[in-house]
Amino acid sequence: MSSSADKVETDWAVLGRVSGLFGVRGWMKIFSHTSPKENILNYPSWFLLRDGQWQEYKLKQGKLQGKGIVVSLEGVDDRDQAAALAGADIAVKRDQLPEISSDEFYWSDLEGLRVVTLAGVELGRVDYLFETGANDVMVVKGEVVRLLPFISQVIQEVDLDGDLITVDWDPDF
Repeated sequence: MSSSADKVETDWAVLGRVSGLFGVRGWMKIFSHTSPKENILNYPSWFLLRDGQWQEYKLKQGKLQGKGIVVSLEGVDDRDQAAALAGADIAVKRDQLPEISSDEFYWSDLEGLRVVTLAGVELGRVDYLFETGANDVMVVKGEVVRLLPFISQVIQEVDLDGDLITVDWDPDF
């Protein structure tokens, strides 16, 4: 995911983004961060970030299409209207999310956090995360881009309030 450059307000949780167009009747391709990916369709109201403002859209219809998801939103009836939303982040109000345990995190909460080694060396900030099948991977952008596995051997502490992730990682790697 290309991270929202600004840290998303704590009232919102980004669940995906509009990744492209599908047909001429306003349908859009969606890249979902939910697991499984079709869980994004469980939320009837979406908020899309346009021109720095969250705008509400009602989900009219959505379905799996090939390896992806396509949706139709109320008020988006043609290709031009859909094109205006291409690339927009999709969020829901945080209180709509399911409860998670204290050792679990929503990716949107981790994006933008500083990443520091046990020795205090700052590696950069979490740009985004992705799944590999074996484990999730954090993309950390600093002086260089690093891919760190999000596993207990590497992740030592996540301090959401302190805007910090402490990792056991060699900065030369």
